[in-house]
Amino acid sequence: MSWTLESYKKENYFILSMKTIRIYITGSVQGVFFRKFLEDKANEINIRGFCRNLEDGKVEVVVEGRDENVNEMLQACKQGPQHAEVKDIQVQELRHQGFKGFRVMKL
Repeated sequence: MSWTLESYKKENYFILSMKTIRIYITGSVQGVFFRKFLEDKANEINIRGFCRNLEDGKVEVVVEGRDENVNEMLQACKQGPQHAEVKDIQVQELRHQGFKGFRVMKL
């Protein structure tokens, strides 16, 4: 495979503009279709990663995508679906994971 300077710049821009974060969401966030809400939003804005309920009542979300899409997903996590009540959000940056899609996972 041959590389041109232009294709190299485009590929590196794509990698550099990618972001991966882990989000812990606290509040009334289980039993209110939060994970379905996140899955729909992720598919809408081309986010990869996963979400799952945790035993302590939190929802864990790991998202990966373009910087602006990850930021949009973070805002969706802060708001949540109609019947959710988000009390706190904790965010941690991660290294690139290379997810292929977005999944709702079980414990």
